[in-house]
Amino acid sequence: MQVQPYLNFNGRCEEALQFYSKHLGAKVEMMMRFKEMPGPRQPGMTAPPDKILHAAFRVGDAQLLASDSHCTGKPAFEGIALAVTARDDAEAKRLFGALSDGGKVQQPLIPTFFSSSFGMVDDRFGVSWMVMAQKAA
Repeated sequence: MQVQPYLNFNGRCEEALQFYSKHLGAKVEMMMRFKEMPGPRQPGMTAPPDKILHAAFRVGDAQLLASDSHCTGKPAFEGIALAVTARDDAEAKRLFGALSDGGKVQQPLIPTFFSSSFGMVDDRFGVSWMVMAQKAA
């Protein structure tokens, strides 16, 4: 069994994929637009043809799935956060800074009992991230 996050960006999926590629080194593995969907468009589909129907991208070892969904407005990501573990404090600081660009810091990077650098941020798309440095053995 595999459980994967599926992020609905409500019209900002392509922008998000470009942002994550630039700042997190994400690799887009698959992307299909609504206009590329086989068969007739389903009743009630409101997304413009150039928007993203489905995408799969990889950040490190994790594959995430994404879509523009119905393009009904601002994305809402509540009650969930994506956790990313950096190699060291320098990488944690770089990742946190990149995700903070245009976003909202919830917890600045601080040392904790479980990580020498830990912080929480909602990125410019509203996705919540927990960034932490890998604890030295």
